[in-house]
Amino acid sequence: MTGAVTLGAVYRIEWQPGTDVLIGTCHCGAVHESEDPVEMWDWLLAHPIGHG
Repeated sequence: MTGAVTLGAVYRIEWQPGTDVLIGTCHCGAVHESEDPVEMWDWLLAHPIGHG
């Protein structure tokens, strides 16, 4: 392999089993819960807006 692999920001969305709740964790450590995956991605990608 030539060259270094660089990664951008890491976002994590976990599903709470037995519910419709998604738990999103931003690369900055902020956590957000939502039942709507679109709203979750909007929140994650809008960094830092909404990260209170």
